[in-house]
Amino acid sequence: QVQLVESGGGLVQAGKSLTLSCVASGSIADIDTMAWYRQSPGMARDEVAKIYIGGETRYADSVKGRFTVSRDNAKKTTVLHMNDLKPEDTAVYYCHAKLREWGADYRSYWGQGSQVTVSS
Repeated sequence: QVQLVESGGGLVQAGKSLTLSCVASGSIADIDTMAWYRQSPGMARDEVAKIYIGGETRYADSVKGRFTVSRDNAKKTTVLHMNDLKPEDTAVYYCHAKLREWGADYRSYWGQGSQVTVSS
């Protein structure tokens, strides 16, 4: 059974930094993309950052220059470093992976969500 487990959320002041981590476990053949999404109450879940298997990255305009996504393919992990946090970054952050279990097709998996709260 594949699981994505996140860690690292919390409460920080504006201008500070926070790091989120996500590790995938289970019978995983390979992982294509890994990404981070966030969702505020009453809002859609939006993509924040994505990293492809070759290391290419993509960021939402609102976080460019402040957030950095990385991954370790051997450890099946992804990390989101968030700098210069703003109150509008407050949301539940979700780890996402498009991966393939042995003998199966690619499908999407989600982490449990981590609350990030930025106070002004």
